[in-house]
Amino acid sequence: MIQRPASADLIDTTKENAVAESTLHRWADITPEQMNPLATRQYVVGANTMLARLVLKRGAHVPLHKHMHEQISHVVDGAVSFLLEGKQLTVKAGEILCIPPHVPHEVIALEDSVALDIFNPPRQDWIDGDDAYLRSGQPAATAGED
Repeated sequence: MIQRPASADLIDTTKENAVAESTLHRWADITPEQMNPLATRQYVVGANTMLARLVLKRGAHVPLHKHMHEQISHVVDGAVSFLLEGKQLTVKAGEILCIPPHVPHEVIALEDSVALDIFNPPRQDWIDGDDAYLRSGQPAATAGED
């Protein structure tokens, strides 16, 4: 026998407690943003998380920076070099790197690469266009070296 919940147990559907709607996105429908001559970016923002797709040409450089966001980086194609915690780490296609909040890190594309980055919470600085560190267009002098 199925019991109906008492009225006190019913789901509150007021605006403050409303559940967000699911949304479907396609990378093909999101215009790539040219960050500098060697890097493009696309991203999708959810309620608490951001997913970014970065296309990096060999030599692309993301200067040393840190942020309050947890970051999970999945290299889908190619290979990139991360400098973090005083160590160099090569992350290749199919590998995933988890970076805790506030950890300084730098990235160099060792070859043409595609990476998916997950951020929690979403990068408000990116949403607001306050991301000049990505737009410098300065290629890394050590690109391609191990």
